[in-house]
Amino acid sequence: MDRKIISTGAVLGMIAIILGAFGAHALKKVLPMEQLATFETGVRYQMYHALFLLFIGLMKDIPQKAKKAIYFLVLFGVILFSGSIYLLATNNLTSFDFKIIGFVTPIGGLLLILAWGVLLMNIMNKKSQN
Repeated sequence: MDRKIISTGAVLGMIAIILGAFGAHALKKVLPMEQLATFETGVRYQMYHALFLLFIGLMKDIPQKAKKAIYFLVLFGVILFSGSIYLLATNNLTSFDFKIIGFVTPIGGLLLILAWGVLLMNIMNKKSQN
């Protein structure tokens, strides 16, 4: 599981860098500053959680069951949160109105918060056992 977590963190990090460069260079020419800032928010949160997965994959004190829960919460959280932000920020570049999927952004955010909560619970439980 650790290898899968670290690999996913690396892939999410690579994609965040690619999307960040795409936003800074290509989208800068076609998006208003407000939408570009929104796009960059999605990139930033994706990178934060890519690094979070790397951290989780390298930690030895967290049980595998908790790591698995964190992994899926982060993966689906990033897809829903950052993914919907990317689509919403670039909405005016397509003929499809992505505003109808806007409700998934806070669901993705909640999943990311829950991932951090699982980490916190496991750390607190570990400390209380020592």
